[in-house]
Amino acid sequence: MTKAALSALIRPLVEPRLPDWVEPHWFTSREEALEIAPSAEIGWFDFNDKQPMIEAVRAAENLKWLNSIYAGLDFLPLDVLQERGTVVTNGVGINALTIAEYTVMLMLAHAKGYRDVVRAQDRNEWLLDSPGKRELAGERVLLLGLGAIGSLVKTRLEAFDMEVVPVRRSGGEGALRPDEWRDRLGEFGWVILAVPSTPDTRHMIGAAELDAMRSDAVVVNIARGDVIDQAALVEALHAKSIEAALLDVTEPEPLPEDHPLWSLENAQVTMHLSGRAQTKMFQRSADRFIENLARWRAGDPVTPQMDLEHGY
Repeated sequence: MTKAALSALIRPLVEPRLPDWVEPHWFTSREEALEIAPSAEIGWFDFNDKQPMIEAVRAAENLKWLNSIYAGLDFLPLDVLQERGTVVTNGVGINALTIAEYTVMLMLAHAKGYRDVVRAQDRNEWLLDSPGKRELAGERVLLLGLGAIGSLVKTRLEAFDMEVVPVRRSGGEGALRPDEWRDRLGEFGWVILAVPSTPDTRHMIGAAELDAMRSDAVVVNIARGDVIDQAALVEALHAKSIEAALLDVTEPEPLPEDHPLWSLENAQVTMHLSGRAQTKMFQRSADRFIENLARWRAGDPVTPQMDLEHGY
């Protein structure tokens, strides 16, 4: 039997489908997880808070496979997992569909000034003109990140007749290489960030990049808050050197109540809700876990595996 430490949150979706070679141990608290962790070979230690996950992973000295619903696990002690030879599967792609839909919603809401329409309704005011007149069709988009989320964003925006230029290491087929996009920032009306959070992507959009953008450029961040130098972004928004920032993620999260991003008229903050705007996240993750159990038993690679050295 293979001992598995599993969150009770996914028990109804997983337990009836577990193979007989898995010995499940369900936990409902940090204390229970820490008690089970040292002897577990398979672990699914998801909590709403990061610290209990970190503690459980450190305690799981015999862990061979760690699974998570979260796509970004850079906060875990990846060096410890790598040293132990632990395989890590994350939630990449689980929320890709809803995040891609959310991205389109953010862009349309900004282009049509929909926030002002809603506010007018709240005031019982009949507007005589649209507060937003921008059209997506024909505009150019720089897409930084062409993974599971970025790929779906690209196809959806192309359906709106937008020209989407992705950044990929190899370039080619209309894409830019990582050493080319900064010199081309002035060509795009929209800059979308869909990259993982790594040391290489931290503050990849800073003061210099913001200065290079057009005055009507809109920055859309669906990645992680730290890929943008937030202080530089606030300064650019204050100066109106770019048109707007649509931020599903910030640094830190939650954003402090007195942070200037809340009150800037040309910033929209959507509280990291894009991946939660769905009902199928846990079902998709449970299905993937059960499929991976069969692969694990057969000695085949489980998916999607994190590159622990690069952090994604």
